[in-house]
Parts: sequence; C-alpha cells; structure tokens
Amino acid sequence: MNRIASTVVLAFIALMLLSSTVFVVDQRKYAIVFALGQIKEVIREPGLHFKLPPPFQNVIFLDNRILTIESPDAERFITAEKMNILVDSFVKWRIGRGENQPKLYYVTFGGDEGRARDRMSQIIKAALNEEITKRTVAEVISGQRGKVMEGIRAKVVQEAAQIGVEIIDVRLKRVEYVEQINNSVYERMKAERMRVANELRSTGSAESEKIRADADRQRSVILAEAYRDAEQIRGEGDAKASAIYADAFGRNAEFYKFYRSLEAYRATFKNHGDVMVMDSSSDFFKYFKGSGAGGAAPAPAKK
Repeated sequence: MNRIASTVVLAFIALMLLSSTVFVVDQRKYAIVFALGQIKEVIREPGLHFKLPPPFQNVIFLDNRILTIESPDAERFITAEKMNILVDSFVKWRIGRGENQPKLYYVTFGGDEGRARDRMSQIIKAALNEEITKRTVAEVISGQRGKVMEGIRAKVVQEAAQIGVEIIDVRLKRVEYVEQINNSVYERMKAERMRVANELRSTGSAESEKIRADADRQRSVILAEAYRDAEQIRGEGDAKASAIYADAFGRNAEFYKFYRSLEAYRATFKNHGDVMVMDSSSDFFKYFKGSGAGGAAPAPAKK
C-alpha cells in the first residue's frame, strides 16, 4: 500500500515538473524565456515549447497583434500663422518583428502595454506639433495633408524603433478650428458671401437699368417713327380727300353750298334742347324755303 502511495506521489510530482517545463505559444503572442532573471530567448513561432522548471526558467507573453492608439479627444495645436486648430489622429502599431525588437520593448516598458501607449502618445503628439507648427491651416487641412502625415510617420517610426515598436500607419481623422475661431471663420464666410451677393445684386440692378433705358429709348423711337408715319399718311389722305372734294364740288357750286348747309343744319340741330333766335329770312334757312318762296334745290351736277 505504501508502495502504491509512493508511486502516485512520484507520478504527481513528475507530472507537475513536466507541466512546468512545457508551454504553448499562441500565434498572437511572443514568448520571452527568462533564465534566472535574464532574457535567454524570444520565441516567435507558435506551438509547443519546452523550458526548465522554475525558478530556473520562466516565460512571459507579449501581444504581437496590430494595436491602435486613438486619442479620446482632439488635441490643440498652433499653426504657422498662430491659429489654434484641433487635430484628431490615430496610429496603428505593434511590437517590432526585428531580432531584438521584442527584447528591447520588454526592457523599455517591462511588458506593460499601458506604459507603451503613454510613451507612444507622447511621441505622436511631439511629431504632430513639429509638423503643424511649420504649416498653415490650409496646408494642414487640405493642401499638404498627405505630406503632414508622411512627416509625422517618419518621425514616429524613427523614435518608435528605439523602443522596440513598429509603426504601421499614421492618420489624421479630423482637423478643424477651435470653437472661437470657427465662429469668426463662419462670420467671415458669411460676410464674403454677402459681399458677393451685394456685388451681383448691384451689377444686376445696373444691367436692369441699362436694359430698361434702352427699351425706353427704343419705345420712344418707335412711337416717334409711328407718329411721323401716321401724320404723313393722314396728311396724304387729307390732301387726297381735299382734292376729291374740290373736284366733286367744283363741278356744281350750288350743290356744294347745299351740302355745306345740310352739314350746318345737322351740327346746329343736333341737340333738341337748343334754342336759336334768328331771322326767318336769313340765308341760313335758304334751303328750308319752298320753290314758291324763292328757294330751290340745286340741280344735279352734269357729268
């Protein structure tokens, strides 16, 4: 019985020793093997690996995936023209894949990812400040945005390599004015649009007056020419009418007198309420008198 118990205890101890010498490296991790507190080896290949049991050797794991550093709030920077802008950026990074990069990363940060993020944030902020302070707002926002990102990336890559970090990408997500400058910019934009609108309105009014004046001038010319032509035609008509009347009435003077008297009668007795006091023997009533009274209708004109 004692032999069986001893065997079980030995088997358990052997199993514990074996389990302490075997470890599995995940494909998303790096494994750093320490021997008596000193870094002995960095294992990058995933799979089953062996080591000496503690305290002779132990293992820690580091995440080798691509990570993101993204600022929670946009940070304020000053451009070359001394204007404040807000910049929101992010960086893709991971532990370097060089031979000594994981070791350098561990030595620098002790394997603490939080410390690594803080250090990277400082490097990124310094690179952003250096690139933005030598450019104008227009260049940062649109004109040279690509160059700004390339400059930031070059500086961050260089400093990150010294702490065992590899930079994958650097991007500016948002660049805008601070609120006070935003208001002044909007006011300037509004004033500029109003100036353009007033200028266009003034130009339109001037063109309108010009078109209206030209139309009035053409109207006056057309009316004057029409009146001239009408008067000329009327004069020609009156001349022809006078010639016709003269020719017609010249053939029989007595008929002309009779016709004119009839027109005078028509004009005189047009209104029934009119009262006239005249001598009945007046020449005005000549054609009202009968033949017995000495009056006679004119003889028809001879053709």
